[in-house]
Amino acid sequence: MALTESYMLPLGRLAPDFSLLNVVTGKQCTLESLKGSKGTLIIFMCNHCPYVLHLIDSLVSSAELLESKGINTIAISSNSIHSHPQDGPQEMVELSFNKKFSFPYLYDKTQKIAHAYRAACTPDFYLFDASLKLVYRGRYDASRPGNKIPITGENLHKAVKIMHLKKPMLEMQYPSIGCNIKWHQGNSPEDHF
Repeated sequence: MALTESYMLPLGRLAPDFSLLNVVTGKQCTLESLKGSKGTLIIFMCNHCPYVLHLIDSLVSSAELLESKGINTIAISSNSIHSHPQDGPQEMVELSFNKKFSFPYLYDKTQKIAHAYRAACTPDFYLFDASLKLVYRGRYDASRPGNKIPITGENLHKAVKIMHLKKPMLEMQYPSIGCNIKWHQGNSPEDHF
């Protein structure tokens, strides 16, 4: 695993559209069909990453809380299943059921959506407002496996509160840190940018 930080897309950018497979329902889903009335949280994640697994129970709780505020959560896995078969669609279904996801878990087989969002690591968080403009990108909080900092979700939840109050977003946002996305051979960001 290579420790990787978010690229930190510019705030105000519109969310790139997509149509991806929801592994639980077996149906293609678009951003338009899944977005929330008050905002949308997109998380690039995977099944095996220790940084994701460290936060997963809190993420599930946060998604339920956000949904009650009109903010929908969408999880996307873009990892290559050639190098990491444990991140495949069937394993995604199992994780979704085992952790009782209230949100869709989508499979980005071609990795085009990860490139469109410039996702770099798992987990990588993107919070969009009701108009699908990016208001926050970065970390959930400062907790990491082994650092003994409690999991609170404070950075993400603070951003949600500021967005909800329609106040100017904080300029100082910290990148998420996690495992690098496992790119198909010849499909890494360095091959595209």
